[in-house]
Amino acid sequence: MGAKAAAGPSARDRLLEAANELFYDEGVHTVGIDRVIERAGVAKASLYNTFGSKDELVRAYLEGRHARVAARITRYLERYGDPRDRLLGVFEAQGELFAEEGFRGCAFVSASAESPGEAVSRAADDYRGWVRGLLTGLSREAGAADPEKLGRQLHMIYDGASLSARMDRDPSSSVAARAAAATLLDAACG
Repeated sequence: MGAKAAAGPSARDRLLEAANELFYDEGVHTVGIDRVIERAGVAKASLYNTFGSKDELVRAYLEGRHARVAARITRYLERYGDPRDRLLGVFEAQGELFAEEGFRGCAFVSASAESPGEAVSRAADDYRGWVRGLLTGLSREAGAADPEKLGRQLHMIYDGASLSARMDRDPSSSVAARAAAATLLDAACG
């Protein structure tokens, strides 16, 4: 026999990809574990050996969403050297996400509303803490007199933009969010 064919994605990776597609498109509560297993093309034992439970799969799915959003924003902010531009770039990166086909709003809001529980709450808290920390840190770098206050205000705009983009099916809500953020930033640094 010839050389072994390259191994495909692991069962873990296939499960996470299936969970990402199904949970984001249809919801963590509505999608049963059997659908995830079928989509991933793995045995039920693979899911339980890898994650232990649906809750842990949901947590891993949300952690993956967090990592992708953080990577997107971080890459986007590398374009800018000026602290003000970097802060406003968060909203530009958000607009890029809103314009993607299949955008369905914030995965953390959806999961928290559908399936509250410790795993979901922990993942959502980690994500929200990261967003708030990013906005507060960028506010500090931009010279805001009270970066914690501005970070909290900007976080509310960030959340509202995502909700508006989803509910109004309007990716341009990021433009209005960026303008509001610029107004707040100028007032906080002026």
